[in-house]
Amino acid sequence: MTKRVFDVIASFIGLIILSPVLFLIALLIALDSRGGILYRGRRSGRGDEPFRIYKFRTMTADAEQTGGYSTAKGDPRITRVGRFLRRHKLDELPQLLNVLVGDMSIVGPRPEVPAYTRLYEGEELLILTVRPGITDPSSLKFIHLNEVLGEADADRVYEQQVRPVKNAMRVQYVKKQSFRNDLSIILRT
Repeated sequence: MTKRVFDVIASFIGLIILSPVLFLIALLIALDSRGGILYRGRRSGRGDEPFRIYKFRTMTADAEQTGGYSTAKGDPRITRVGRFLRRHKLDELPQLLNVLVGDMSIVGPRPEVPAYTRLYEGEELLILTVRPGITDPSSLKFIHLNEVLGEADADRVYEQQVRPVKNAMRVQYVKKQSFRNDLSIILRT
């Protein structure tokens, strides 16, 4: 209960304080490339319930039709403004809306696409017992994920090398979650 109250208050205050920045980012996206301002990707939430994650659009309007789930280093689908937003993690700010409505938490395992959560087995299923979050320990470890994925076959590298490590970290987060731990993750983020 404390976590949810914190999430609602923090996301509401964050949206109010950041509203000028959010407006400026939306304007830059609109001026940079055609397409919507927000990306609304399908993700799996608590209890494996699907929801739409909000992010600022950083890729071309047809990006999902022309590539995989993972974004390689130097991916040509990323827009000019999108590169800046991704580098500084500003594309994630609209997820405060997801937190406010209860789809996500400030801290929790990063949500995955349903194609990946369908592969969860054993302890990995613990990941789906909590609300996904904007940040978690695996997000901090893989803060420059596109560098890790490299330039070729990013989906394969993610599935074989990154996803197992991230999921192990997500499981550990769920097992050891506490409000104090969440505050530590927020400060490190």
